[in-house]
Amino acid sequence: MPSSVMPMSNSGDGQKPPAAVSAVGLRKSYGDKLVLDGIDLRIPAGTVFALLGPNGAGKTTAVKILSTLITADGGQAQVGGHDLAADPQAVRAAIGVTGQFSAVDGLITGEENMLLMADLHHLSKQEGRRVAAELLERFDLVEAAKKPASTYSGGMKRRLDIAMTLVGNPRIIFLDEPTTGLDPRSRHNMWGIIRELVSDGVTVFLTTQYLDEADELADRIAVLNDGKIAAEGTADELKRLIPGGHVRLRFSDPDVYQAAAVALREVTRDDEALALQILCDGSQRELRVILDWLDAAEIEADELTVHTPDLDDVFFALTGGNNVPNQSKETVR
Repeated sequence: MPSSVMPMSNSGDGQKPPAAVSAVGLRKSYGDKLVLDGIDLRIPAGTVFALLGPNGAGKTTAVKILSTLITADGGQAQVGGHDLAADPQAVRAAIGVTGQFSAVDGLITGEENMLLMADLHHLSKQEGRRVAAELLERFDLVEAAKKPASTYSGGMKRRLDIAMTLVGNPRIIFLDEPTTGLDPRSRHNMWGIIRELVSDGVTVFLTTQYLDEADELADRIAVLNDGKIAAEGTADELKRLIPGGHVRLRFSDPDVYQAAAVALREVTRDDEALALQILCDGSQRELRVILDWLDAAEIEADELTVHTPDLDDVFFALTGGNNVPNQSKETVR
């Protein structure tokens, strides 16, 4: 693992699940610009992996390499158990790719798009029609199937795009910013589709510009910056990398506030708001310590708010952003 990667702890000593995608030392340059500087990846089968990074960080380049659209300048990779360089044809047979720009042909109907994809996968006409009908039903496109795809909404086109990707029954799907340009409802519908795919055992490699999307969907997340993996882990593990978590206690009675300020250690006072701030990573253990302090002093706060860094904070901290967004919070009364 490169020294630039912040390793996350592994839970348990059991055998690791098989990797759907693995890469060691992937490098890619365009002229003098180094886009990928020796990245390592390991994505277990049947999981969602999200690759985050600023525009131009190399996310799409990584997808193009792993899906055999372009070749790496260095490093090794296996996708679906097949070596990327030695057997790219087998890799292509195991994967599906949906980019941020739809591959749907707007001049023909949704059904015709599906049948065209079935032909490309060399399915018989009978099998192609069966698969197309099943997928159109699964993605709620039966009513629109006979209409030109140009009449579809953005969300419908994206659903059709993924349905077309599934014609070949891939076990690994690369989704390159799949919800770009979609309205919130369509985005949430797409999240549901991704969850269904994973429940069927499909592995999803997701690039996205929406941090809440990665937080919502991904089993593991990597942050790509300056051609390197800056950090990798679960969403919770990444959030713990960033300092700034705290508990805020608010009081309505000035006397209770003063007593709490004396009883609790290492607090930041806000006398105007009658509030105390205590450093805390948001873990159950640390919260229990704070609550035990309050119980021992027979003090009850009117409001307890846990502030924890979110993926926005992680992203800005790891990619050199100057303005860290507001921290997320959950209020416990």
